[in-house]
Amino acid sequence: MAIDRTIYREISVTPHLCAVAMALVACIAAASWGGVYVEHHGHSVTGMTNQVVWGLPHVFAVFLIVAASGALNVASMSSVFDKMAYKPLSRLSGVLAISLLVGGLAVLVLDLGRPDRLIVQMTHFNFMSIFTWNILLYTGFLAVVAIYLWVQMDRNVHPKWTKPAGVLAFVWRLALTTGTGSIFGWLVARPGYDAAIMAPLFIAMSLALGLAVYILVLQVLCLLGNCQLGQKLVARMTRLLALFVAIVLYFTAVQHLTNLYAAEHAGFEAFILRDGGIYTTLFWGVQVALGGLVPIALVWVRKTPVTAGLSAGVSLLVILGGMAQIYVIIIGGQAYSMELFPGFEVESSFFDGMIASYKPSLPEISLGLGGVALSLLIVGVGARVLRILPTNLSDQNLAAKG
Repeated sequence: MAIDRTIYREISVTPHLCAVAMALVACIAAASWGGVYVEHHGHSVTGMTNQVVWGLPHVFAVFLIVAASGALNVASMSSVFDKMAYKPLSRLSGVLAISLLVGGLAVLVLDLGRPDRLIVQMTHFNFMSIFTWNILLYTGFLAVVAIYLWVQMDRNVHPKWTKPAGVLAFVWRLALTTGTGSIFGWLVARPGYDAAIMAPLFIAMSLALGLAVYILVLQVLCLLGNCQLGQKLVARMTRLLALFVAIVLYFTAVQHLTNLYAAEHAGFEAFILRDGGIYTTLFWGVQVALGGLVPIALVWVRKTPVTAGLSAGVSLLVILGGMAQIYVIIIGGQAYSMELFPGFEVESSFFDGMIASYKPSLPEISLGLGGVALSLLIVGVGARVLRILPTNLSDQNLAAKG
């Protein structure tokens, strides 16, 4: 049976597409209000304090940045690992990766309180700081993926340069995620952060979160653009997602077992695993159970086929679990008190030995959701003006691609 040639086209404007775009613009407007409100009144109007200096916007930002790296994995599977069934999905993979990173960085800029401080970061570089390294990694990622997209879409350079561009993008995204994880892994002052395994853990998280976001975005775009989407393709990606989730659970277990073995981290482990209240609930109930064990059970234990609805549900659970994991890492790691002078007992009026409290405020929530909305809006605009969405992703058409 003949296989259709892959044809890409722009998504058509429909009433449903316009309604989704208007909802995203409304979220972005609310985030802009939140940014202006925080800039005018200062961070005192947020839930952040001197103890918890990275709040909910940072959770959303890190989630989007990590997912951006993982979203590019779909393109890497075709150009780097020669899985030709994923080749028609490569263009959307690159656009989604750029969109997620831009959304995450936008949240960070607005959360500065004074976005003009970004000029200082862009003109003064401290190469002893991991944050400077990450700025270079983020901007470099945008440039590398843009070149990767151009190579895929230009027929004159596509055959010769797709593989080298794909390998470069693959290596760069690994470096980006390693840098993001190292922000926490190299902060030795915080017992919840001080762990070299943070880098591979974040790489594993990027694979799971990026693929989960990609599956949902692909399903929505195909629904809005009347594109045929094969059930076997969705099932294949969902089974791969369950494997990535299992890898995340493995690295998470290694992280906590290592900390339990080290006496200096015993207090923090007791806080997260048993006595942390909301953080313990998020860890066991949302991160491990809903975001880890349930998706694996739904995909690997159930005997029924993986349908589009099940795939969407599994992806949503993985995203929910990923958000909980990043919240526990960032907020929980700050809530637990630092030991300023190991081996000595310190008493003062500055919250020594106390668990810090944190409650996200409305401006923080609007900032985080606005970053997500901005990412999705960029994807929608990209699908409207660029030919990134194939017209036919049916199982029959992809059967011969491997």
